[in-house]
Amino acid sequence: MAGRVDSVLVLLALTSVLLLGSSRLVRCIRIVAFQGMLLAVLTLAVHAHALTLRVAMLAATILALKGAAFPWLLSRVLQEADVRREIEPLVSYVSSMLVGVVGFAVSFWLSERLPLPTPPISSLVLPVALFTTLVGLFLIVSRRTALTQVLAYLVLENGIYTFGVGLVHGTPMVVELGVLLDVFVAVFVMGIAIFHINREFDHIDANQLAALRD
Repeated sequence: MAGRVDSVLVLLALTSVLLLGSSRLVRCIRIVAFQGMLLAVLTLAVHAHALTLRVAMLAATILALKGAAFPWLLSRVLQEADVRREIEPLVSYVSSMLVGVVGFAVSFWLSERLPLPTPPISSLVLPVALFTTLVGLFLIVSRRTALTQVLAYLVLENGIYTFGVGLVHGTPMVVELGVLLDVFVAVFVMGIAIFHINREFDHIDANQLAALRD
């Protein structure tokens, strides 16, 4: 079981690194969709010793939302916006990869010093969860396209979920599904907002929108 969990966590970290160096928005959407699939597999792998209907329903919901619904919605928005690449990121892709390497090292350093209420299912859970969360935060502040920032928000939430599924045991399913519903509503609203922003201003450059004045 631990081997399967470790494999999923390694893939999750690699996808986060790929996002830091990707400029094509279609590829970024596919990477985030793959992360959603990995989280569904991670949910099953963590509970492989006591697989229940509750766990299976949670994994299926994650797969349906993060692996299918969110990418489909964002792909539709991308088609309407007619944008293919990130618009001149505030931090270059090479520098972003270097930041990712530093962030990965910092995540391992922090994971060894944070007190935990319960032992994690794997020694990689905490550093990968921290790294994924840091990547999401970094992409939010370093990318200018609104769609990329929505994807970064999803990556941030993926890191938080990884932390929860690997460390917190016995969370009621209604709480987990409630969090997923909140994420769905947020992504849905942001997708609609991006569509309307593109229709009104012919671009989805969040940096230009921040410069608007009454």
